[in-house]
Amino acid sequence: LNCRLKMSNILVCAGSTRKDSFNKRLAKCAANAAKSAGAEVTYFDLTEYPMPMYDGDLETAEGLPETVRKLKEIFKQHNGLIIASPEYNSSFSGVLKNTIDWVSRQEGQEPSLAVFKNKYALLLSASPGALGGLRGLVGLRSMLSNIQVTVVPDQLSISKAHEAFNENGELLDAKQLQQLNTMTLNFVNVLKKLDVK
Repeated sequence: LNCRLKMSNILVCAGSTRKDSFNKRLAKCAANAAKSAGAEVTYFDLTEYPMPMYDGDLETAEGLPETVRKLKEIFKQHNGLIIASPEYNSSFSGVLKNTIDWVSRQEGQEPSLAVFKNKYALLLSASPGALGGLRGLVGLRSMLSNIQVTVVPDQLSISKAHEAFNENGELLDAKQLQQLNTMTLNFVNVLKKLDVK
């Protein structure tokens, strides 16, 4: 289709494959907040798009895996990204890095970094530790900026994540919930302001 996307189309994911991931809970909370703010939201789970570790020889021999092609098409349909990222050894997860590496690959006549150019991102994290996964967002912010994603300054890190959610995956702390709602609303409003007719 040759129609322009609305800037308030937001793709939400967590950088974890663990079934009971705290970051999946946080990502779903953010998705709900974005919907309430008037955005069109798609949540996806990395386990739904399994892919091998990036290998240039594999790409040359076989092209992009089908799961990567499908995920690239989903990325192209969204102009905003909300990522809830766990912290692994003071960085972000390997599975998230691998997904971004594959999805960033150019195919056919498409421009370089076509999936990421002109996109905006909001970063979140959750961890049982005292910093809430904050250190992992530093590298993620840097990498996304380097592939031409504009990462908004606001970010939220939830510490003591093992105590932060109820049985329905909702944030228990009213202040944290308000921070998430306000931050997400501001993000949606930024995207709407960029949606010039």
